[in-house]
Amino acid sequence: MLVRAIAIDDEPIGLRLLENYCGRVEFLKLEKTFLKPSEALKYLKEYPVELIFLDVEMPTMSGLEFYKSVKRTVPVIFTTAHMQYAVEGFNLNALDFLLKPYSYERFLQAVDKARGQYAIEKETRSNEDNFLMVRVDYSLVKIRYAEIRYIESLKDYLKIHLDTGKFLLARLTMKAVCEMLPKDFIRVHRSFIVPYSRIRSVRNKTIDLGYVQVPIGESYEKDFLRLLGQ
Repeated sequence: MLVRAIAIDDEPIGLRLLENYCGRVEFLKLEKTFLKPSEALKYLKEYPVELIFLDVEMPTMSGLEFYKSVKRTVPVIFTTAHMQYAVEGFNLNALDFLLKPYSYERFLQAVDKARGQYAIEKETRSNEDNFLMVRVDYSLVKIRYAEIRYIESLKDYLKIHLDTGKFLLARLTMKAVCEMLPKDFIRVHRSFIVPYSRIRSVRNKTIDLGYVQVPIGESYEKDFLRLLGQ
């Protein structure tokens, strides 16, 4: 189990300390660090994480303001040199509050809480029914994620291709369905979403799923290759 994290602090020394500490924890991966909260907000819109390390006092936007503006609920560990912010931080359901300067041992206590919460949430998700509810005509239809071959956008509708060889037309936007689908489903084109686990090969900006070939859109290519580790 790997907990993916980002860190935001307007002081480089604070980020360097977090990089050092995170590098010593096997279950923690610090994906990226930010000096500017605005850049972190843009990143979070595209790349989900399981933990945020967040400095409270920053000139353009405080850590508390930043966390309130994050659309997804992401566990947070606040860092600051001033304890008076702790109460408001915990009112935002912060996992922990690290008072600068903090030791590695104290840091480890905080991230252990993050690991515990992530394990609970992961187990809860695995116990939930893995299906998507969509409106087809005048009815709500339940579709199991495992049955979806790929999803195609047709103006105001989505064409959901199934393993049966049939498809369903759902009145739903690509943006909306992306927020509903699990992480295995990735948008590779303005008109296509594919299950990552079903990709057989990628060649000449085309994804081969075995039963169909799907183009990779120019604006999605960089993120897709990043996902592949290339």
